[in-house]
Amino acid sequence: MDFELTDEQEMFQEVLRRFVGEHVKPVVREYEREGRYPSEIVAEMAGLGLFGITVPAEYGGLDLDTVSMSLVFEEISRGWMGVAGVLGSHSLSCRMIAAHGTEEQKRRWLPDLASGRRRTGIALTEPGGGSDLQGISTRAWRDGDEYVVRGTKTWITNARFADPLPVLVKTDPDAVPRHKGMSVLLVEAGRPGYEVTKDLGKLGYKGPESCEVVLDDVRVPADCLLGAVEGRGFVQVMSGLEAGRVNIAARSVGIAQAALDASLAYAQQREAFGRPIADFQAIQLKLADMATELEAARLLTRWAADRIDKGLRADVEAGMAKYFASEAAIRASLEAMRIHGGYGYSTEFEIERLYRDAPLMAIGEGTNEIQRTVIAKGLLRRSRGDS
Repeated sequence: MDFELTDEQEMFQEVLRRFVGEHVKPVVREYEREGRYPSEIVAEMAGLGLFGITVPAEYGGLDLDTVSMSLVFEEISRGWMGVAGVLGSHSLSCRMIAAHGTEEQKRRWLPDLASGRRRTGIALTEPGGGSDLQGISTRAWRDGDEYVVRGTKTWITNARFADPLPVLVKTDPDAVPRHKGMSVLLVEAGRPGYEVTKDLGKLGYKGPESCEVVLDDVRVPADCLLGAVEGRGFVQVMSGLEAGRVNIAARSVGIAQAALDASLAYAQQREAFGRPIADFQAIQLKLADMATELEAARLLTRWAADRIDKGLRADVEAGMAKYFASEAAIRASLEAMRIHGGYGYSTEFEIERLYRDAPLMAIGEGTNEIQRTVIAKGLLRRSRGDS
């Protein structure tokens, strides 16, 4: 594995960094304070083609490798993790449609999704369960040329803009094992019975909406069944979540980098007892720990991304990256707050936002407790020589 970015990736990173510096960082505090949706930033991201990062070139996308995709989420999250979430669920679903959709489904939706004319998300979590996807209760049954969908999904990012919204359902609730009875339906907005009922209040992750979606006997054309074959939904979703965990890991790296950057600058400016606090060993130890964990998280993230790009199974590596990087982001945001003292608690500095945003990284795309079981099961599988 080459630990260096290619020249093309470095140029792309610089474009992203300039975009964040010009269009995200100057407005994030104002947008959060006003509870304002980042429409202008979203439009700029669409102009850069970022809604097509996981869409193949033949359908108008950038078709980025996974390492480059991780750069997108890292750099945007250095400015505002929340706005990176607008791209996160969208990119996961685009990747899933590109990998598993029929040719007609790809041609129908991917070009508009790549340009940002359409946006999407993914509806997995339900009020009665999160990480146990096989335990979902949302049902869909065939009725002629349509499916009828009944259920409720929650914590859905991009819910008010998603069209279509991939929804994980049970088409055969009696299937054994359970995952063989699950499918994904691409539900178009505006269908009778489809309602985004409320926005959920959040500690952090401001910017994108997180909503509850009710599907009350929504009729969906049968040609909106992802891949046109029932029973493959769980596998389709899990293949998307592998790259999705790299996305979360990269966002965590961005948060940790922002925390370190702010702490380095503040420690050299703030004085105590006639000296910059950076001269004190207590502060130096914190900076050293933050920087070491940050670089370890970044390498884990790119390692997992590289394995995906090579077509290798990466459930263990993606789980490790997501688990370690998200915990590193939480620790970095807390240490940054301690370095800043009272100013770290103030809304006039960005540290309190990083502190509020970081915990979601330990929950999203499967909690870190789930990641640890994924890692352990993968290690045991490999020790037995199983594929």
